[in-house]
Amino acid sequence: MPVRNPAIVAFARHYGITIHTCVPADPASKGGSESSVKIAKADLVPKDTNLREQYTSFAELETACQEFCDHVNARVHRVTRRAPVEMLAEEHARLHPIPAAPHTVAFGVTRTVPPSTPMVSFEGGQYSVPVRLLGQTVWVRVHGQGAQEMIVLVHVGPTGPVEVARATPGSPKIDDDHFPHTPVGALERKPLARNTAEVEFLAIGDSARLWLSEAAAAGTTKIRVKMAQAVTLAKLFDTKDVDRALGQAAVHARFAEADLASILDHHQHTTNNAAVSRAGEDGSLTQGTASWAALGATPAPVPPVTGGDHAVMVNDARPEVTS
Repeated sequence: MPVRNPAIVAFARHYGITIHTCVPADPASKGGSESSVKIAKADLVPKDTNLREQYTSFAELETACQEFCDHVNARVHRVTRRAPVEMLAEEHARLHPIPAAPHTVAFGVTRTVPPSTPMVSFEGGQYSVPVRLLGQTVWVRVHGQGAQEMIVLVHVGPTGPVEVARATPGSPKIDDDHFPHTPVGALERKPLARNTAEVEFLAIGDSARLWLSEAAAAGTTKIRVKMAQAVTLAKLFDTKDVDRALGQAAVHARFAEADLASILDHHQHTTNNAAVSRAGEDGSLTQGTASWAALGATPAPVPPVTGGDHAVMVNDARPEVTS
């Protein structure tokens, strides 16, 4: 007994038709199929006997089939003595209507959209679908040939089948409208404490959060050790001073092990020594070169100093007494 394909059974139930299974090697049980193949070979396939030219596209073959059907259905049949198109008008009243929505097998093969990314794979390519279809099933098929070949994706919802995407074959094919727009700042990572040590560090202030973000972005090593050092310094110094030092360290990219302590020490030294020399707008604290101007020059003679009975010669290092 032949076992029918479940998809064929569902297709027949959808359109209200009956399937008859042919017997192998028995042409009488499949006469309709044999006649269709014979007619197609004789009248539609390009041959020397029918003088048909080669088809350049599948659309041309479809047009040829439609023209052939119009020709033979309008011609009087030799057995019934009537044109098939006239008999079809009478039989139409006894035929049930075709469902408005086509069977899903006409939409191609099924693909399940992953719950994280709105992309499906088909024949080695990846194609995007609207993000609202995450975790749902879509149907994919190839439509057209050659330059007109397209990949069509359909979703069957409560209101019926709806085409949700169409793309040229290739991988990947991504439509930006299928993905949710990322709001500004959504990708910024904010520090979140997961243990007591991290809570104590972030409690220092906003500059501690800035320091952690900048240090992580710079690939700083031993961040947890340096965070613990900052917490210890916050207990020895004013918390506001430590927070300010962390902010300056973040701004100037000073993430070495002793940088925070060095900045704090500088602040303390500056605060304790209020009288700090500062250069004005019209001067500079840089040492000048005036003191080097007399280097190597011969000193000018100095006149003797007289007073009473003694005179001292300053030019000579040895003083002399004169009368």
